[in-house]
Amino acid sequence: MPSATPVRNPRTGENDFVIEPYDREDVEREAAHIRSNQPAWAADLDLRIATLEAWKDELVKARGDIAEALTIDTGRRALSYAEVDVIIGATERWCRQAPELLKPPQSRNSEMPGIELSWAYSPYPVVAIISPWNFPLILTLIDAVPALAAGCAVMAKASKVTPRFVEPLADTIARVPELDKVFRMIRGVGRIGSVMIDYADAVAFTGSIPVGRIVAHAAAERLIPAFLELGGKDAAIVTADADIERATTSLLRASVANTGQACQSIERIYVQRPVFDDFVAKLVEKAKAAQLNYPDINSGHVGPLIAAEQADIIRDHVADAVAKGATVHTGGEILNHGGGAWCRPTVLTEVSHDMECMREETFGPLMPVMPFDTIDEAVTLANDSNCGLSGAVIAGSREEAEAIGRRMEAGGISIGDAGMTSFVHDAEKDSTKESGIGRSRMGASGLLRFLRHRALICNTGDTWPLAMFQEGSQKL
Repeated sequence: MPSATPVRNPRTGENDFVIEPYDREDVEREAAHIRSNQPAWAADLDLRIATLEAWKDELVKARGDIAEALTIDTGRRALSYAEVDVIIGATERWCRQAPELLKPPQSRNSEMPGIELSWAYSPYPVVAIISPWNFPLILTLIDAVPALAAGCAVMAKASKVTPRFVEPLADTIARVPELDKVFRMIRGVGRIGSVMIDYADAVAFTGSIPVGRIVAHAAAERLIPAFLELGGKDAAIVTADADIERATTSLLRASVANTGQACQSIERIYVQRPVFDDFVAKLVEKAKAAQLNYPDINSGHVGPLIAAEQADIIRDHVADAVAKGATVHTGGEILNHGGGAWCRPTVLTEVSHDMECMREETFGPLMPVMPFDTIDEAVTLANDSNCGLSGAVIAGSREEAEAIGRRMEAGGISIGDAGMTSFVHDAEKDSTKESGIGRSRMGASGLLRFLRHRALICNTGDTWPLAMFQEGSQKL
């Protein structure tokens, strides 16, 4: 049995919790348990829907327990309750949509005479889900719920940084016996994720690009599909005829919500030169007005840095930018309050693409703002990144913004706003570049990606004899 792993409290900086990690034998046992029950689960859609609806009711009952555990995990309360509510809503949505989505495509005639085609779906028996620490509940269950609805069995591991919510969540699963047969939460640190892949038929991972490469390699070794949503360095373009009040409001939110600890946070802002100074002045004014939610967790806008190492990354990015000529207008320092690490919303100008804050994912409340002259220049700058998760365009008209957005190399582009992929879950989008692979977790493909398609090819005419392959027959 691996040794217990201490867990840091992001508000106090103290280790006040421990994980009792699973070992390989534990994972093998849990995987065998859910695999043995998966065929009956996959065979009965009505059972799956009824079971997930019953579980949703348990989530409602346990809303406070789960959210309060998440609050300690992340150091912020309102978003913790919002996470639970999002998952309750998502479970309702998948229960409502699954029956229609799971109807096989209609049969049809092939282009070959006498051949009729029909299809059946076959879920991957066991799906391994490995989730990060920034939205611990949502990013565990956003994949787990549709996989379960599709007929898969699921084992999921939360981050070692935010493990407290796992116990009250696992309690809700245990109270629904049919779900408990096919859904297990795996306790452990990073290395146990690679063990999970050894016992899975597909893997869904959300996290950093470097770890995503490791997961992809492990999945490739076993020739199983990997659905990866990885890092972002999302760009926003603001044109000269945009509503600057609207632009600064939306971009502040999209950059600073959850203290910037979101893969779809806006981390680069490009503003057309005629309105650049006005934009920066308004953004700085609004950034200065944002308050830390310290000492009262029930007030303020900006929570602590959840993972301790993020403080070093933010500090390094700001120091690198300043050393290369950037100006810090507000924020820019790592603060210690009550033992936790905090960073106020930070606006930077005089930035360039040789700075870490413009090239590497910060995962903090940094808003580097850079001027541009032409739309071609803005698009080139926005696309000058190894990431392509999402982005934003705010312009004078929807038509102008959409025309620009279609040129951006990213999966989901917010038009007239920013960070909308956090709220709109029915828009399918595929990550580009190093921001991920595999079908979208949004929209119908969020469920359908967990299914294999089986083709049934029926010959209604005469069968073909071996003679048709006789050399010189000229029949092929």
